[in-house]
Amino acid sequence: MSEGQRKQKYSATRRLQLKSKLLKKAASMLVAESEQKKQEKERAVNESFPPLMLSGLSVQELQDLCKELHRKIDVVDEARYDMEIKVAKNDMEIQSLNQKIIDLKGVKRPSLKRVKKTTDDMLGAYTDSSKLMKADFKANLKTVKKDDEKREEVTDWRKNVEAMSGMEGRKKLFNAGQ
Repeated sequence: MSEGQRKQKYSATRRLQLKSKLLKKAASMLVAESEQKKQEKERAVNESFPPLMLSGLSVQELQDLCKELHRKIDVVDEARYDMEIKVAKNDMEIQSLNQKIIDLKGVKRPSLKRVKKTTDDMLGAYTDSSKLMKADFKANLKTVKKDDEKREEVTDWRKNVEAMSGMEGRKKLFNAGQ
């Protein structure tokens, strides 16, 4: 048989029946778990805070009971405050560590290109003689020949105004017609 035409192990109705049974079982398990949590919570509350027997107590005994309860409340508040401080401190530490991680990930070093060096360059880098030599930058420059163009001599522009204006020939035609 080809992969596209596999024979299914269960029919569609059987699969639907199994799915509904699984959902019913999961729902019953969720209900049982919530009941168990509720009972555990009640048990913890009853252990921590036993029911008060206020009937038949005198005023002095009631005041002593109130003072005792206030003392317990203060102890619990101190513990809660200490826990809040610890949580805030841990949150700050987590934020700083996350920022360090982001900073480390953000810095990406570029890949360097290979540079070809001759053996003379490599040996020159290791010898002290390279420190003693002065850099002669002009030795490696190309020489450029300077061509001197002949410049036209500057003449007085006032003498050659008519020739430059281009009206010289037309002016003669105009004068010839009169």
